[in-house]
Amino acid sequence: MTAATKAKSGGAKISDLKPGDTVRVWQKIEEKGKTRLQAFEGLVLARKHGNEPGGTFTVRKVASGVGVEKIFPVHSPMIDRVELVKRARMRRAKLYFIREKVARESRRQLRRQRMVTGADIDVNAAAEAPVEAVAADAGTPEENKQ
Repeated sequence: MTAATKAKSGGAKISDLKPGDTVRVWQKIEEKGKTRLQAFEGLVLARKHGNEPGGTFTVRKVASGVGVEKIFPVHSPMIDRVELVKRARMRRAKLYFIREKVARESRRQLRRQRMVTGADIDVNAAAEAPVEAVAADAGTPEENKQ
């Protein structure tokens, strides 16, 4: 890659970014002729193709209970800066399993929440059930027909 190409693409913004790091990516967004910066903070899931011109990194965050992933080119002029928030030591090169792990955890929490609310209803129903059962069994089936 020549110096002119590197200058056009914005240069290498990310030097030692690894999967498992929590980063804040400041992205330039153009609206109505003005440019503003918007932060996207999340976990780096993957780093592909190193520092090559086509290299990318994937960042995932959970926004309003929904997982959002963005794929950023390493040499993008639209990326202003990348801040390292937290570093974690990972034993995998790609952390795609995090997607399923988060879904599993949310399903587990929903199940737990349903059990708690269901238990409250069952307790109230159990308190009223004997009264209804006594009222229904007051007479024999022959007496109920008359």
